[in-house]
Amino acid sequence: MNGASTNPDMKVFAHAAARVKKAMEITLKLGGENFVFWGGREGFQSILNTDMKTELDHMAAFFKLVVAYKKELGATFQLLVEPKPREPMKHQYDYDAATVMAFLHTYGLQNDFKLNIEPNHTTLAGHDYEHDIYYAASYKMLGSVDCNTGDPLVGWDTDQFLMDEKKAVLVMKKIIEIGGLAPGGLNFDAKVRRESTDLEDIFIAHIGSMDCFARGLRQAAKLLEKNELGEMVKQRYASWKSALGERIEQGKATLEEVAAYAKESGEPDHVSGKQELAELMLFRGVQ
Repeated sequence: MNGASTNPDMKVFAHAAARVKKAMEITLKLGGENFVFWGGREGFQSILNTDMKTELDHMAAFFKLVVAYKKELGATFQLLVEPKPREPMKHQYDYDAATVMAFLHTYGLQNDFKLNIEPNHTTLAGHDYEHDIYYAASYKMLGSVDCNTGDPLVGWDTDQFLMDEKKAVLVMKKIIEIGGLAPGGLNFDAKVRRESTDLEDIFIAHIGSMDCFARGLRQAAKLLEKNELGEMVKQRYASWKSALGERIEQGKATLEEVAAYAKESGEPDHVSGKQELAELMLFRGVQ
């Protein structure tokens, strides 16, 4: 009701730890390669009766117990945290990829955990479908993907099968760029709609979404091979390849040096972001 690792009652914390201990042992016995923590109740309804810092400290302590026991077991399965901003709780600590990564770094857990991203949760956090996949991948923290989608017109997790090839292309493009997801993968934590009552609907949904991601993979590979989008992005950041730009990136420049450059170079030019052209390139890629 009030969370597991963040529960105000230590007895609940202990019972949760016992369950995780048993689940880790079973995962090892079955040869599991990933172990996911989804904190659907790790949060609070009201700040009035909540000590946020204490709860976050307790969640970190819980994860450190897990890391220690994994080493004791000699297990090699990947530990993952799955972000979600709300539902069932009003405020959940694992809000999105950025929040989870900040938490892991704050408590020195960044080398022990990666992220399992469910894009339906990402959209609940107010981001685009692919946002958290790209964010986590940018820092080598993407471990696996629950490739569900949701309905943008409702405020809860609908766990639908993705049939949008454009979104599949964007996801697979990033997965190719980082060299794959192993030992993670693409998982269906999804279900058919309540009105889809025929047995065949289950098969249609799984086959259709698998085909969607397969087509997405092929089109993403073509996009990367053609490299039009890549060249556009490269050109957009070309000024950073200047001597001063590289010094700034390397942490060698001074604020005085940068300010002097701004004074000498005058007003920046107006340079188009070419978003529509980028969208056209993607659109052509999914035809």
